[in-house]
Amino acid sequence: MANSSWLRVLLAVIAGLIPEVIALVVLAATGAASPWMVAAALGLGIAGGGAAAWAVAAEWRRRAERIDAVAQALEARQLPPHLLRENHDAIARAEQRLLDAADSIVSEVESLTDQRDEFEAILRSMTEAVVVTGSRGEVVLLNGAARRMFALDAEAGYSGRDFVELCRDPMLQDFAAQAMKSATEVISREFMIQKPAQRHLSASAAPVRMSHDAAWVFVFHDITQLKAYETVRSDFISNLTHELRTPLAALYGYAETLMQGVDDAETQRRFLGIIDRQARRLARLLDDLISLSDLERGHTPLQMESLDPASVIGEAAELMKVAARREGVLLEVQCPEGLPRLLGDHDRLHQVMVNLLDNAIKYTPRGGHVTASARLAALNGSGGATPAVALVVADTGEGIPERDIPRLTERFYRVDRARSRELGGTGLGLAIVKHIVQLHHGSLKIESRLGVGTTVTVTIPAAGQ
Repeated sequence: MANSSWLRVLLAVIAGLIPEVIALVVLAATGAASPWMVAAALGLGIAGGGAAAWAVAAEWRRRAERIDAVAQALEARQLPPHLLRENHDAIARAEQRLLDAADSIVSEVESLTDQRDEFEAILRSMTEAVVVTGSRGEVVLLNGAARRMFALDAEAGYSGRDFVELCRDPMLQDFAAQAMKSATEVISREFMIQKPAQRHLSASAAPVRMSHDAAWVFVFHDITQLKAYETVRSDFISNLTHELRTPLAALYGYAETLMQGVDDAETQRRFLGIIDRQARRLARLLDDLISLSDLERGHTPLQMESLDPASVIGEAAELMKVAARREGVLLEVQCPEGLPRLLGDHDRLHQVMVNLLDNAIKYTPRGGHVTASARLAALNGSGGATPAVALVVADTGEGIPERDIPRLTERFYRVDRARSRELGGTGLGLAIVKHIVQLHHGSLKIESRLGVGTTVTVTIPAAGQ
């Protein structure tokens, strides 16, 4: 009975009861059995048949519950329960195959889910903007970088919308249209977009197959900063070439003239003086270039110590007194008592004050005056305001146009190039000042009005902060 189905058990029981029932009926008819015996036999037969029927129904219910459990597990995308199978008939084998198939399907679904999660994690971590479009240009997928690049809502759904609607820029629309004309080629291009913001993009588009339909994968990389660096590098090389050419041409020309012979001693001294000035100018330029390069690369460790603001200003002013007298400019020092001491590198802060005073004296006309002063100040940071000392250099020079002020700390940037070269500046002074101030965690502020003068304020944290 162990290898037969409960249906066959029930049929066998009923088949076994039929002869007995017939025999009882015959005996009752012939008088060999009393009616109550026949009734008892029939009751026992019916009870036995009912029990067999109940057992068969329970077995079918149990099997139906197992199949229902498999269906519920599949619906919930879970692995179906592996239930103990007591029988090995056709239905049991069907259950086994169903469970095996369900296990395989769930394993494949879990694998696909893991792959999808990995893919989404990669997309989220990419700095490049990725957009996948369908055959009609509709958006299938886009990552967070694409939402940020095109100023899209971080939570809104854009699937099914036309890609060119996301960024209404002619250059982007032209690139997308050209990419979708090709079914095999990978297209790459660099272009500038103006909407939603001005950006220089490096873009590529590759055709792929998705669900038996054509699709394209667009990848956009924002190279705006890289282009800015390239422009700065190009400008630096161009400016450096001009700065080197002027003193080198003077050195070459006057040296060649002297080599050809100049009889007049006064002319010789004048030529030699020009050669000396141009050689010193070239040396200053090279020194400033080396200093700026070291500062930018962090190769200039600071020797931090407690410094007296009056000493920092006074030493620099004393060094620049001769230049001020030569240019007919009055140089004054104003440093009140009781100021806190500075925390900084003596040599570097001295360099800052010398550069600022040198610029102020050069661009102040004869009869004007330059003032170097110090005052109590504060620096605002994430932890609130901290005590500091402001070192201020003010002049009564020509002033600087407001549009030029933000670029004054760029290397070789000059408001009046011709006059700057005539005065012998290297164009690196304020760039060096900016980097030294940044290394001291301070601030630099430049204020100017045309025809009134310029004020440069360097704020350095006080010692003990």
